[in-house]
Order: sequence, then structure tokens, then C-alpha cells
Amino acid sequence: MKYLLLIYHNPEARQLWESFSEEQKAEGLALYAALNNDLAASGELIVAEALESPGSASRVSVTDGRTVAGDGPYVETKEHLAGFYLVDVASRERAIEIAGRIPEAAIGGVEVRPILTYSALEM
Repeated sequence: MKYLLLIYHNPEARQLWESFSEEQKAEGLALYAALNNDLAASGELIVAEALESPGSASRVSVTDGRTVAGDGPYVETKEHLAGFYLVDVASRERAIEIAGRIPEAAIGGVEVRPILTYSALEM
């Protein structure tokens, strides 16, 4: 079953990261590299990506047939989506186990959501 593991940051997590030495940052990135390598080796990793800051986002809407894009995130919130993993695993428990290895689980938060499939759309 496919799960999306949504990685959230907050201002405190960003400040903590910025306060790290280059060595500490390298150690943190090594945790991601190890997780990525483990998931790739097990065949569970579909994709993992980090996202730019919310200030680089665009909100898109369609009004009267016109597409309109606005700058920045739509909602004001203390947390923002910082990245994600899309995995294909045997169980919800396995998805939660993987989410627990993501460093932000300790300082920001990681949400585990099953992917909804529509059989009519499957090819």
C-alpha cells in the first residue's frame, strides 16, 4: 500500500537547523541519506523530495474560467510542509516506522497518510 509521509517544519525547527554547525548539518543530512538508501534497497521508496520555503509558493485558483496565481502560501500557519516521502509498504505500521526515522519527527512533525486509489482511474 502506498503512503505519503508529509514532513512539517515550524519556525523553531528552522532556527534549530540554522544554529547547527556545518558538521551537525552534515550529520543530519547523513540520516536522510541512510534512510533513502535503506528504502531504495528494500524497494519501498517511490520518491523523496524537499520543498522550498513557503514564501516561494504560489496559490492557484480558477475563477470564471481564468487561472489566477498569487504569491506565497494561502493559509497562515506556524507549520509548513517541508518535504515528503512517497513509499509503497506492506502495512500502516511499516509506514509509521519509517516516519519515525525522519529527523523532523523529533522536532517538527511527520504525518502519515494512505494514498487513495480510484479504480476507475487506474490504467
